[in-house]
Amino acid sequence: MDWYPLKLTAHIRRYQFGDRLIPEHLRKQGLPDGIVAETWEISDYRETTGTVTNGPLAGRTLHDLTLSDPDGLVGSGWRGPHFPLLAKFIDASHMLPVHLHADDETAARVHHEPNGKTEAWHILWAAPGATILAGLKAEFSRQALFDAFVAQDYDAVMSRYPIQAGDTIYVPGGIIHSFGPNCLVFEVQQTSDLGQMVMPVDLYGRSHSQDEWYANINATLDELKTHYQPRPNPGLDLPSGNNRRTIGGVGPYFALERWTLTEPYDEPSHPQRCITLSNVGGTVQVESAGGTETLQQGESCILPAGIGAVRIVPDAEASLIVCYVPDVQTDIVEPLRTAGYRDRQIQSLGEISIA
Repeated sequence: MDWYPLKLTAHIRRYQFGDRLIPEHLRKQGLPDGIVAETWEISDYRETTGTVTNGPLAGRTLHDLTLSDPDGLVGSGWRGPHFPLLAKFIDASHMLPVHLHADDETAARVHHEPNGKTEAWHILWAAPGATILAGLKAEFSRQALFDAFVAQDYDAVMSRYPIQAGDTIYVPGGIIHSFGPNCLVFEVQQTSDLGQMVMPVDLYGRSHSQDEWYANINATLDELKTHYQPRPNPGLDLPSGNNRRTIGGVGPYFALERWTLTEPYDEPSHPQRCITLSNVGGTVQVESAGGTETLQQGESCILPAGIGAVRIVPDAEASLIVCYVPDVQTDIVEPLRTAGYRDRQIQSLGEISIA
């Protein structure tokens, strides 16, 4: 197949915590009026799977392409029930629910799903004083956690950190968390929508009965993990000429990078993995043997594994969020060590085993 950069339809969620930050800050086009809490830019989760909007494959779904040519789209030798990455913009004009997502073991055992949901957040905009809640301050009894959540006193048990634009926060499955208000976030995650919440209302602001609320808290506590403490980090820069390449969140399921381009950037062929691009800055041209696509601010695309070498040409200064499923040692550890970073700095990016 002659691959080229694939643009997809975006799935929209109108959760109560959102507002209009995505069209206002990102200038994303084609959005409806009213609340736009999330746009799922790259998704193959059930009914939200994107449909290709450009080129010869227009009208084909991401799910169809993933199953019909996994080697060419996702990477040589890859097999799975769905495209492995889900990328979204999140408007946290208001505070998100305090919640967690199942890890892989819980997803299989409890929910009979193929995988859980580890994620990373990259902060695109944050008002002064914006914060996240992520992980627990210490070890607490189940009763102490239950009582804190009923009292809605989240700071009594959870760690709160200030955030600013450019921070990345890696959050494994099972770690309780929230962010907002007053921030705009890019999130990459495993392809899943499993979640448990401890709030007295649902994502649309509808109140639970007390029995439902307490049952949700207990379900959350059943899935809670405490092995990892998320913290905001500014990432680690790698040399890239006059361009800037910053590695943010990293783990076995994905790597997230921020590329700031002031001159053309050449990405070599790597048939072992695809790349997703989400444009949060100026317009770029994405050139490949299969053709050239324009990627405007607020747009995303997939560079299939079989696309070959790609050149990204900014019209002026451009800023891209780049995600892929890494070989952690080859793609992350070795280049960062070569650049002079110590192992402790590298491991601060997420869940990274150092060989």
